[in-house]
Amino acid sequence: MTNFLVQRLLYSLLIIFGVMTVTFFLMYILPGDPARLMLGQRADVQSVEAIRAELGLDKPIFEQYLAFLAKAAQGNLGRSFATNRDVLETILERFPATALLAVSALSLSAILGIAIGVISAIYRNTFLDNTVMVLALLGISAPGFFAGLLIAWIFGFLLDWFPISGYISEGWEHLILPMFTLALRPLSINARLTRSAMLEVLSQDYIRTAKAKGLSEWVVIVRHALRNALNPVVTSISAWLAGLLAGTFFIEFIFNWPGIGLLAIDAIQKLDFPMIQGVVLFTAIVFIFINIAVDIIYALLDPRVKLG
Repeated sequence: MTNFLVQRLLYSLLIIFGVMTVTFFLMYILPGDPARLMLGQRADVQSVEAIRAELGLDKPIFEQYLAFLAKAAQGNLGRSFATNRDVLETILERFPATALLAVSALSLSAILGIAIGVISAIYRNTFLDNTVMVLALLGISAPGFFAGLLIAWIFGFLLDWFPISGYISEGWEHLILPMFTLALRPLSINARLTRSAMLEVLSQDYIRTAKAKGLSEWVVIVRHALRNALNPVVTSISAWLAGLLAGTFFIEFIFNWPGIGLLAIDAIQKLDFPMIQGVVLFTAIVFIFINIAVDIIYALLDPRVKLG
């Protein structure tokens, strides 16, 4: 376990360094000038140069890069160009909204996905099974931004069942549409995985033996079949948490959800380099450490899995 953790932490440091480097230099490939954007297109050259000097953008790019690495190593991600607020402080303020959305979507995808997969396996090759699997395939295939726009248009605009934008401070109903949109793909994958695993388990000899003993259909399914079919589903659910945390960007933008995804898109529009770099770095660190935690938890739950 110790060797595994040391090895993964070393790899993680290399990945984080790579993310910081790529993100930093990508910022300077983007068209536009943050100083010009802050002052407007009619600003004179002297004012623009003064702002560039104040932001440190007048220094050579490698000098800026080394300064960025030195500050980041101390936990200092700089100050926002747009608001002059501390970047890390702003990200930590927004992160609970993203975490709430991701965890809610993960919970919904796990509960509904397993339930739909079990029902589909029980009624396999029926109209219900075929319909559910086609819908699951559509859920897997639909891009998140397209699904979000479609769901917002149908349930928020046409039917007017739920609010399209806002946060839970205005009412928990604001969580419904972004949560369902974010949960759609993992829910569909979990449903198909559960169905496949259940069909494989239901064909085993010990299931036929349990039925021959006179146990009811639901006892056999829940107590014997489902417990043995959940391993691949649990793996999928565990792996999705980090992905959902990192994948809320477009969903937050569509539904105006005040998380780090909306923060990042706003920063990109304003060419707020420190905020963009901070969000990408923070997301990468969260993603890495959640994956390490998932590997450890899965190894503890299943003795057959060896960490290495």
